[in-house]
Amino acid sequence: MDDLVPFGSRTYGEILLLLLVARGMDFLSTWIATPNMVLEGNPLAKKLGWKWGIPVNLALCFGFAFWPLPAIVISTTSVLVAARNFQSAWLMRSLGEQLYREWHVERVQETKITLYLACLFGQTALTAAVGAGVILATNGHNQDEPVALAIGLGIIAYALAVAFYTLLGIVRMRRAEKVDSRKFLEQPLPR
Repeated sequence: MDDLVPFGSRTYGEILLLLLVARGMDFLSTWIATPNMVLEGNPLAKKLGWKWGIPVNLALCFGFAFWPLPAIVISTTSVLVAARNFQSAWLMRSLGEQLYREWHVERVQETKITLYLACLFGQTALTAAVGAGVILATNGHNQDEPVALAIGLGIIAYALAVAFYTLLGIVRMRRAEKVDSRKFLEQPLPR
């Protein structure tokens, strides 16, 4: 299953459908949560926006449909990202993107950074452990279970993506705080 599959074959069509559904769920959940991309954590996706994000992802789906194992990894990760988006999308939409962002930033700022990072590490490490468990249960690179291997890797990729983009958001938030405090300090004192 790690070989390339021919274009137009039944397997290619099935993998393409899997990718289209998984990436489609990621897009749908993102659109429901943040239609203006205000809350999008992936800077590349935010830069592409909807106009370019959809055709780029369609091209990636058609390309990765040739390669089953990475396609399953991508699909697993995409479905888990979509599930995470749907979890809070109702709150994001009911508050509005900007108000939700401000509310979330305030909550993070009110929390000790060590507690926040410990919780993030706990969440992502436990999720990655499930992926590792799937891989170990199928003896790693067992040729009889390549789908289970790809699913396990997809779960680990999801955990890494959550950790990476969350940490990236924290770094951006801290930089913005420093810039704001510098601007405040640079203001002339009232006379």
